[in-house]
Amino acid sequence: MFTKNYFEYNRNKTTEVCIGKIPLGGNNPVRLQSMTNTDTSDTEATVSQIIELADAGADYVRLTVQNSKIAESLRDIKRILKEKNYDIPLIADIHFSPKAAEVAAKIIEKVRINPGNYADVKQFKHINYTDEEYNAEVEKLKKNFIPLLKICKKHNTAIRIGTNHGSLSDRILSRYGDTPQGMVESTMEFLRICKQENFNDVVISMKASNPLVMIYANRLLVKTMHSEKMSFPLHLGVTEAGNELEGRIKSAVGIGSLLADGIGDTVRVSLTESPVREIPVAATIRNIFNGKKLSAYSSPFKFKSLSRNFLDYRKRKSEKTGIIGGDNVPVVIADISEKVDKNAIADCGYVFKEEDSTFEKTDSAADFFYSEKGFPASFNFLDAQLITSKRNKGKDVIKLVDYKDVTKGYLATKSLYFIKTDAEKLDNILFSDLQKLPNAVFVLDFENTVSPVHSGRAFFMKLEEYNIKNPVILRQKFDKIDDYAVLKASGESGALLIEGFGDGIWISAKAEDLKKANELSFGILQACRARITKTEYISCPGCGRTLFDLEKTTAKIKSVTSHLKGIKIAIMGCIVNGLGEMADADYGYVGTGSGKITLYKNKEAVKKNIPETKAASELLKLIEQNL
Repeated sequence: MFTKNYFEYNRNKTTEVCIGKIPLGGNNPVRLQSMTNTDTSDTEATVSQIIELADAGADYVRLTVQNSKIAESLRDIKRILKEKNYDIPLIADIHFSPKAAEVAAKIIEKVRINPGNYADVKQFKHINYTDEEYNAEVEKLKKNFIPLLKICKKHNTAIRIGTNHGSLSDRILSRYGDTPQGMVESTMEFLRICKQENFNDVVISMKASNPLVMIYANRLLVKTMHSEKMSFPLHLGVTEAGNELEGRIKSAVGIGSLLADGIGDTVRVSLTESPVREIPVAATIRNIFNGKKLSAYSSPFKFKSLSRNFLDYRKRKSEKTGIIGGDNVPVVIADISEKVDKNAIADCGYVFKEEDSTFEKTDSAADFFYSEKGFPASFNFLDAQLITSKRNKGKDVIKLVDYKDVTKGYLATKSLYFIKTDAEKLDNILFSDLQKLPNAVFVLDFENTVSPVHSGRAFFMKLEEYNIKNPVILRQKFDKIDDYAVLKASGESGALLIEGFGDGIWISAKAEDLKKANELSFGILQACRARITKTEYISCPGCGRTLFDLEKTTAKIKSVTSHLKGIKIAIMGCIVNGLGEMADADYGYVGTGSGKITLYKNKEAVKKNIPETKAASELLKLIEQNL
């Protein structure tokens, strides 16, 4: 197990590691960090951005270090920061250059290395190793890594073993494939060397642009470390999360799911925006999943055995009820109780057609509408199902009833209906009664729930214990859809969806936020890979290696490709975060030189060194040629 109890909060016990004067792990709070996107050799710009990040609340700041010369420039950066009374710990981000790591380790507080390219190679070649050949390669890795450990010991420098899903080495890919298991083994090879050398100032990260991969890789790593008597602290992040709503949703799903289980000692939200904007988002996620708050929840159930171990994805099997459950994609319910009119319908993904006064559904159109007040007869025009808890004189509607009000009349009905169950009062539910409701859809309401992730899991596992297969809708209510609501809904409902629980999502908000609530619902389903309704973007946050303006370029690419439902497009500032990190993408847009872009189809470079001014339109042409 990766946690002592799947149904109650328990913080994963890790060793304390000092990064300069700010320790992490152990009993310390979850720390926040970000990364500069300046050219590290530009000392003035880099120092200025580090100060900005420190003032915003960052505990640590990472900088890209491409070579030994740039590593030496860290001395001036540290000196100037101290002159300005800033003693924030710095982290050198190393790819491909052990020598740069060794130089940096003598100057700053922590060095991050990537197992996939520190002493290994990645050319996407499949190699059939014998056990002897494989072990010989591991020995080579050891010889390259130990000199860095010795320097770090001498200078009290910590190391982050930063494994990325997209940059696993050919050796790991050949044996384990592009899997969470491959990520774990890539990391464990380095951790075993650290343990052999008695080096304990180690932090680990397991990142992916796909939250599902990131979550399951971290869980498997924790379980594997426990089995080998290791307890190194973990840094969490969804890499290349993107920007705006999508970036926040993906980050909250991945980071929030793990924090809910007590996994994670430091976090970074990787947004394709100014680094300073990452800090308040990371802080909000941390606050939502505050361990002291979650510890207030106590599960009313004890399970002697479980049908799953939560280490890999498995969709809960539910019976099809109308368009909900079974093999259907999760549905979206829009709450228009405050605004039962045509404008409300337009806010929820429908386009009004003037010529015949009808509404046309888009890919992001709500499947059901709920109104506490009922619906007027004029709603017969709507191509969507309607739900209410009141009497209704207009179009036939689906009834929503509270669990405590379920009667024998409802038990006997042949019509679809919804039953609201309170996640905070699961001990009041007689699950044997729920076995008698063949046409019911359960609405699991998280209002006033201390820990939706744990209470939600308990509810679903109780359903499995009683072999109850009715569909379940996840419901959350907010006064307004702001960053807090986005991150809370994504982290909580998203955590359950990504475990295979839930046949739909229902986010209620005030009338003025109907559109935002609808966008959030579909965004969460997309981030969890549960229902794809739009283009998927995998865009890096930028660093000193970036060869173009990521924010402007991402906006330009979105403007010409946002209609391409289901296509995954990677936007990478340089080749380090290019071919490897966009492994999950269908197409890639990668900076390869000043003003030059290379376009990829999967992992193949198909158009090289295109002028940046023409690259977005060339990308669109490439995609359209292959549709």
